[in-house]
Amino acid sequence: MIFLQLLAMASFGVMAFQDFKERAVMWILFPLVAGLLATIHIWHIGMEFFWFFALANILLVTAVLLILWLFTKYVFKKKFLDVSFGLGDMLFFYALALGFPTLTFIILFVSALLFALFCFSLLRIFNKTDTVPLAGLMSIYLIGAMCISIFTNSPSLYLI
Repeated sequence: MIFLQLLAMASFGVMAFQDFKERAVMWILFPLVAGLLATIHIWHIGMEFFWFFALANILLVTAVLLILWLFTKYVFKKKFLDVSFGLGDMLFFYALALGFPTLTFIILFVSALLFALFCFSLLRIFNKTDTVPLAGLMSIYLIGAMCISIFTNSPSLYLI
């Protein structure tokens, strides 16, 4: 199991590198990460609970993206995809939704977004960029969260 977790963290690392360097991530990494996270999730909690949590997380991500789309379209009057929000970020959200029980997912999702906001605020001061490498920043955060979970005596990310 630790091999799959390390492989998932390596995939997150590749995503972060590509997102920072090219502001794009190879599409093949999204199904790879989704598959790895889903397999780890199933291993820890079983198939019957996996479907319940995965569906709840996917509905939650869909609701968040719908609110973002409505806000972008009707308040900012901008195009959503590839102007305000990247397709890779959306795919990353859905891949992440398969990886954790719902409560853990919500905590990781919100804290990773706050981490990305904080890091981008710092990056913007020094780098003068207007685009956020959201999937890359969230990947870095998840590498840290998974390392803490695996290599310390902290509670498992998969406790229900």
